[in-house]
Amino acid sequence: MKKILSKVRRAVDDYNMIDNGDRIAVGVSGGKDSLTLLCALACLRRFYPKKFEIIGISLDMGQPGVSYSGVRELCEEISVEYVVKKTDIAEVIFDIRKEKNPCSLCAKMRRGGVNDLAVELGCNKVALGHHNEDVLETFFLSLFYEGRLNCFSPVTYLSRRDIHVIRPMIYLPEGEVKGFARDHNLPIVQSNCPMDGKSKRQDMKDFITQKTREDKFFKTKIMHALSEGLPNWKKGGEALIEKND
Repeated sequence: MKKILSKVRRAVDDYNMIDNGDRIAVGVSGGKDSLTLLCALACLRRFYPKKFEIIGISLDMGQPGVSYSGVRELCEEISVEYVVKKTDIAEVIFDIRKEKNPCSLCAKMRRGGVNDLAVELGCNKVALGHHNEDVLETFFLSLFYEGRLNCFSPVTYLSRRDIHVIRPMIYLPEGEVKGFARDHNLPIVQSNCPMDGKSKRQDMKDFITQKTREDKFFKTKIMHALSEGLPNWKKGGEALIEKND
């Protein structure tokens, strides 16, 4: 946890992610990333100089056989309030619309659902568990498939909902997240999404893995380029503002 916390706190400090009095909704998909973030923020709140509270939130997408009971038990252990909201996202995407490329719509619906639930619960911030590889994959997806230099921001202000989205794990390598989840036996909610491992994001993950084998500093160089080249990645700068979130 010490290694995890050091990088989470560095990101929080570099990008002014947390202020006194914040009520932060932690988006918990049930994967290793969101559960690690939940544990890290639960620990950070005990000693961070700015006082804040957190609440774990999950969207039940309506997929059969998926249970969040293990997550609820974890939240009880670390003294975190936990709310699960039932949705029909899976039915809309796979049964009603029968999307051939469902990932983009699914992400948009889940993002909107999490943000709406956070507002309902009186939160002013949403924390998402994007780690370092997620940053790089998103950058290369934008570069290769959209032809532009772009990536999500460490801090984004959603003007329509009047909340901030923060990503405290942007400095954490996925390997460290996997190790933490394994060592602490986190209650991973197994995904039964039919698109797992078949997306363009998986292609980018494979690309980054190959480039890192060729150059061990590859990830570090790209992160440096992001912090130098994208305005919303300037440390201590203003949050990216999304008016049509």
